[in-house]
Amino acid sequence: MSTPSDRTPTSPERSLTWGVLEDNEDTRSIIQGLLLTLILWPATIGILWLGLRYLGHTSTRPSPPPPKPIYSIQLTDDPAPPPEKKPPPDRFVETNPDAPENTPDKTRNFAARNQQVAQEKPTEDGKSDTPALDGKKPGEVTQIVNGQLNTTEQPPPPAPPPLPEAPPTPEQEVARREQIPLPGAEKVEGENAEGFGANLSKSTEGASAVPEKIEGKKDAPDLVGAKESGQPHIDPQRPLPRPRVARNVRPAVLVQNKFGTSNIGPVAIDARWSQYGEYLQKFIETVQVQWERILDQTHTSPPSGSTVTVKFRMDGKEGAIAEIISSESTGGTQAERSCISAITARSPYGKWTDDMIAVLGESQEMTFTFYYQ
Repeated sequence: MSTPSDRTPTSPERSLTWGVLEDNEDTRSIIQGLLLTLILWPATIGILWLGLRYLGHTSTRPSPPPPKPIYSIQLTDDPAPPPEKKPPPDRFVETNPDAPENTPDKTRNFAARNQQVAQEKPTEDGKSDTPALDGKKPGEVTQIVNGQLNTTEQPPPPAPPPLPEAPPTPEQEVARREQIPLPGAEKVEGENAEGFGANLSKSTEGASAVPEKIEGKKDAPDLVGAKESGQPHIDPQRPLPRPRVARNVRPAVLVQNKFGTSNIGPVAIDARWSQYGEYLQKFIETVQVQWERILDQTHTSPPSGSTVTVKFRMDGKEGAIAEIISSESTGGTQAERSCISAITARSPYGKWTDDMIAVLGESQEMTFTFYYQ
């Protein structure tokens, strides 16, 4: 058994050190944190290194090639490009009705008929689409002939007198056709006074209304100049003239145009027929006739050289004058009213065609200039 005096004395420093560690909780926590850091830090460094290496390895790996595109090809006939649309003629002109109809190759003019430019005296090296004109005023050519509108047809010329009947030649005597007069009728009456009488006649083959029988051949042709049923036969060498329709040309104020054409013929202008051109021609002629009628009824006329310009809008549904937009007159108020009345008095002028509406729209503005000569 040992006694306290026999025990080995403990080192005071060692005892003090451990005692401090055991007694100071903050110090102990710091030491434990340092120990954990020393243990876990290498592991953390290793994990980071492995992660960076993995990422670097994957970034340098070649990416797979993109999928090749797939094209769906369908073979079809290559459609031909649409033909180039030529602009329609845009300037209205009035043609010469005495000139022959002929469609021009190229023109900006439209009218009531087809016509190709010509003139009686050709212009050397002339290539204009309008004829040379000796007019009074400058401007564009719209009228090429001057005349007077006739609202009624002229009567046909009288027929020539019938040809005299010439005596037949010996050859004609032989070839004369047999002509047999119609037989007479026999009157038959019964004994009864209340009965009916009758005229009986025999039917004769080849009989005609001739005064007496003419000997000849049954199948011989008619003679030139011979008479049958009282009507003269037509001489093929002298045909009867046909009835003529009156020339229908408006009075014109022709322009001065020195540049003509080398084409020879009745004065004409390049123009292409269109429904609009035919409609406008009738419309203008109607206004012209109405204007002259108003002037005859009022017995008034402004000084020579006066002009009236009327701007108006025409509706295509019925061809009616929808609005008088403006008017200017150098001949006074009466002249201005007469021209406006000439345009509106005969309205409506007829429905536009579908082709006209497609080109012009539902309405169209127009300007008429009236010249007092």
